[in-house]
Amino acid sequence: MTAFLLNMARAGLYLALFYSFYLLVMRRTTFFRLNRFLLLAGSYLCLLLPLVRLRTVEAVASASDLTMVGVGEEAGGVVTSAHSIWPMLLYVAGCLVTLALFGVSAWKMHRLIQRGEKTECEGCRLVLLDEDIASFSWRNMVVMSRKDLLENPAILTHERMHIAHRHSLDLILFLPLQILFWWNPLMWITREELRLLHEYEADESVIQNGIDATQYQLLLVRKAVGEQRFTLASGFQHAKLKNRIEMMLKPSSSGWMRWSYLALIPVLAAFMFACNSPRKTEAAAPETSEPAPATAVDEAAPEQEALPFQLIEVKPRFNGGDAAEFSKWVNSQLVYPEKAKQAGIQGRVAIQFTVGADGAVRDAKVLRGVNEDLDAEALRVVSSSPRWEPGMQDGKAVPVTFTFPVFYQLR
Repeated sequence: MTAFLLNMARAGLYLALFYSFYLLVMRRTTFFRLNRFLLLAGSYLCLLLPLVRLRTVEAVASASDLTMVGVGEEAGGVVTSAHSIWPMLLYVAGCLVTLALFGVSAWKMHRLIQRGEKTECEGCRLVLLDEDIASFSWRNMVVMSRKDLLENPAILTHERMHIAHRHSLDLILFLPLQILFWWNPLMWITREELRLLHEYEADESVIQNGIDATQYQLLLVRKAVGEQRFTLASGFQHAKLKNRIEMMLKPSSSGWMRWSYLALIPVLAAFMFACNSPRKTEAAAPETSEPAPATAVDEAAPEQEALPFQLIEVKPRFNGGDAAEFSKWVNSQLVYPEKAKQAGIQGRVAIQFTVGADGAVRDAKVLRGVNEDLDAEALRVVSSSPRWEPGMQDGKAVPVTFTFPVFYQLR
């Protein structure tokens, strides 16, 4: 779960880089259809890039790689697994709330469509309502008031252009990203940029259909006081009116500007290398005619730098199970020190240790102590651990760093 949230955070960094490039380069052009595609594809690419590893991540020991909790009692210890799942629960709750909000919006839109009078009109289904509503389009349907149809036929043309360019499909494809990245304001900003591209493209098509640009712009100003009611629909009234009018007056971008988009490739590649630092490796010793004598320093040298638990592809296993099995074993070995028990001393002892590539537990140490006796007992039990099945990275056994808090509590 921690690795998933870490990848989502990295995806957020890629999204920030991509959106910055969009603002600096892509947003200034009139390639509306191309920008729509790249905005969607780029957002999904940002979600997948954290899964691509150009180089092995450098190992850095951390005091929060893995958290397990042990509770000692008078007759011994009771140790339970206590991975902190609150961040993941909060994330899932946010996803469900976001999905529910979209569901409510879709339900309200469906009810509104059901109330209207439906008729076929120029390749789309027209839904007319007697009440004064902000017009919008969804899939092959245009929903608008009778008053707007009679007084402002350009609105119908505008909504038909949304349908012709399949803008509803863009919003549907973007929905999973909004649910996964509900916590990231950039994703919501990106959605608004996508909707603005839809308006640019629809406005351009309306003018190309022979409607006077000046009269159309005046209509936009008159209708700008409305509010977008449905998150999955494309509407005539859009908040960024000034941008739409400026884009109508802007000359078409030169075709050569498309080549500037290729600058995004080396930018993303450089950022990927920056996020994936190289693993440190030892240089091979030169061949000699006689083997070099072994030294005490060579024998004591570690096999390689330990990797944090979060970055391991195949986690270490204890007695054929996960970390909870190690908790049970510690429970069977832990004894509450008599002196500390009589003195009523309780607290948390944090032990850090490494499961080597050979599965042996080594380098156990107290990161945070409570009492000399409690510290020593926790350190004794962890240091006497049987061998584990080592963690695997890139098909090779590697040492892995753990942090194991033990809570002593008298009952």
